[in-house]
Amino acid sequence: MPRCPAPSMCRGWAALPAACLERAKDFKTRLGILLHKPELGHRMGSSSKLQLGTKWRDSSKEVLEWRESFDQLLKSKNGVTAFHTFLKTEFSEENLDFWLACEDFKKTRSKTKLASKANRIFEEFVQSEAPREVNIDHETREITRKNLSGATSACFNEAQAKTRTLMEKDSYPRFLKSASYQDMTKQASSRCISKRSHT
Repeated sequence: MPRCPAPSMCRGWAALPAACLERAKDFKTRLGILLHKPELGHRMGSSSKLQLGTKWRDSSKEVLEWRESFDQLLKSKNGVTAFHTFLKTEFSEENLDFWLACEDFKKTRSKTKLASKANRIFEEFVQSEAPREVNIDHETREITRKNLSGATSACFNEAQAKTRTLMEKDSYPRFLKSASYQDMTKQASSRCISKRSHT
């Protein structure tokens, strides 16, 4: 069994006060948004705050619309990517991944593919002790299991709805309050103002 290279370091985390861990988590959240998804076009500015890259310059209005409703966020490809990055910092991205897998599943037309996809999604996200198990109650899990016997495009509807509600009530408000999203909205607002002043 491999030994821990620095046992004192391993013990060090547990010894840290809760306030320090909270600050570290907040820092990790901000850093995760900044660095995790380079395809978003994020770049570091001189102030080390999140900048809207060139790809997002025309998306300022879109960024501001994400706070209007959870639906607005889910309708936006950039919004889903930013929210997914945020969820990764909270170690709860499996909820969004499951929701997206269900959306893709509903578009499946082939009966054979429908059954195999349904089993794959169930094994990855729904069954007890699944590698990326979503937080749903036992009853919903059992309903979904029974639905698999005659897989239709609606067999995950209940589990998907529960996961969506959980994200909307829990993760989405935290995403809106996160320092990273606050930075994005400030930049988006200033872009909108400067656009109006130039017209």
